[in-house]
Amino acid sequence: MNDNKLRDLICDLARSMFDRGLTGGSTGNISARTSDGGLFASPTGTSFGRLDPARLSHFDATGRLIDGDPPTKEMPLHAAFYDTRSTAGAVVHLHSCHAVAFSMLPGVDEDNFLPPLTPYAIMQLGKVKLLPFFLPGDPAIGDALRGLAGKRSAVMLANHGPVVAGKSVEAACNAIEELEATARLALLVRGLNARVLTSNQIDKVVTKFDVEWGT
Repeated sequence: MNDNKLRDLICDLARSMFDRGLTGGSTGNISARTSDGGLFASPTGTSFGRLDPARLSHFDATGRLIDGDPPTKEMPLHAAFYDTRSTAGAVVHLHSCHAVAFSMLPGVDEDNFLPPLTPYAIMQLGKVKLLPFFLPGDPAIGDALRGLAGKRSAVMLANHGPVVAGKSVEAACNAIEELEATARLALLVRGLNARVLTSNQIDKVVTKFDVEWGT
């Protein structure tokens, strides 16, 4: 995909998520690898509903900002994913309501944030790590991600929002939408003794779809 098409795709996908209420105001940020190993990222203080393709922050392959507006303050968490996961072609961070709400509840599994309600979150996300609260833009978020050594494609920042890396910008957006949908399901069935997938069923999904699972 050429860079102009990638710029447009980033903005189109961001606008779609904004229009459907997955992140509001000037929240959320998105980045994607360019054809030459550089990076496009949403600028600081911008809305997913009004991103301008021509004003995306543009980094070269060395990480130097070469044109566009100043980038999101959350670049440390984006950089941590790119530096630790060789397959990462895009990173998306949202302030999606249901995932944030679920992160606030007691008894949530920090190592496997989403309960196994359907196969789809398992297929697209693997295990989602719940990280503690950090101030927005804190470089320590990047340090926490690096501490996972690239073993997770998705994390949930407590009281803040999910962050997902994917092979492409479409894959990352699809996966983070699945994370939000599963969190919504988890809230809907909480306390209702819902039937979750069994360990055997999870193992079958992991094996059939070659899911990164385990540590």
